[in-house]
Amino acid sequence: MKKELIAGNWKMNGSLAGNEALVKALLAGLPAQPCEVAVCVPALYLAQLQALVAGSPIELGAQDVSMHESGAYTGELSAAMLREFGVRYAIVGHSERRQYHGETDQLVAAKAKTALASGVTPIVCVGETLAQREAGKTEEVVKRQLAAVIHTNGHCISEIVVAYEPVWAIGTGKTASPEQAQQVHAVLRAQLKAASAQAERIRILYGGSMNAANAAQLLSQPDIDGGLIGGASLKAQDFLSIIAAAL
Repeated sequence: MKKELIAGNWKMNGSLAGNEALVKALLAGLPAQPCEVAVCVPALYLAQLQALVAGSPIELGAQDVSMHESGAYTGELSAAMLREFGVRYAIVGHSERRQYHGETDQLVAAKAKTALASGVTPIVCVGETLAQREAGKTEEVVKRQLAAVIHTNGHCISEIVVAYEPVWAIGTGKTASPEQAQQVHAVLRAQLKAASAQAERIRILYGGSMNAANAAQLLSQPDIDGGLIGGASLKAQDFLSIIAAAL
């Protein structure tokens, strides 16, 4: 049975002092046998976090990775560089990257491939906008986004993590109902099963405003294997409550 994963996405938040206080509070409050826990932090703080979580159950994650291995790509960070700092996970294709930086399905797929080649597990984000949901295109959109990653990564697809993040529920306070979330997760699970004999080992996280109040209900759904947590991951008690709900 796969272990549930609760991954915090700090987005563009943090400070040296604040990071230390948050991580210390998390470490002090973690249950003895937690689910798998990760924090995906701004790149500037990777070195600090590597030291803070060393020897602990908390895995380190990055918020992005380049599709290139090296070269004249100013401002980019390669998967090999991230691995040197102990990074286990890298978020790829977050809706904010797709929206604000014009990332395409093909670019996201290439980033996932480069991450896997360096031993970094990509957390591949898929999700629809409110307009797409209202037009009845949710399934079409998420399947298209995931299909690009499956096509590019072939048999390695069983090594990824998928995160369903309905764009209309990110940072808005709105959350898909457990039934709505499960419906999409089931679609993604079926698509993964068609692509890989090892699809059952792939974790599919929910990433749309999961918080301390709704985590238990969402995590009780059969195809929801954890959460990609935004704002609630910046508050130790809230994040710990979500971790507890995943046990």
